[in-house]
Amino acid sequence: MTRNGQLDLFGESQPELPGVEGTATSYRADPDEVRAELLRVLAKVRAAQSFPWDARRTLYWRTVFPQMTNWLPDDEAAQLRFEFETEIRRLEAS
Repeated sequence: MTRNGQLDLFGESQPELPGVEGTATSYRADPDEVRAELLRVLAKVRAAQSFPWDARRTLYWRTVFPQMTNWLPDDEAAQLRFEFETEIRRLEAS
């Protein structure tokens, strides 16, 4: 670091944080919370006769829903992805 507190362009890549000794923090989602959210979204889609969201929100859930299942056990994740995609196809056909 330079003396005015800015990073040196060719020096350290990150400033050291006081009290943190080279530990990396990572986020782990709570599978129960993820499952509850996925089941809520799936129930909404199942109950719908047409897409329950506008086009932008539908695209969001088509992208995010499969990604969220990655926080669950593989078998459960695959089943939820299958059920969600089945409902999406049903709504597309209507």
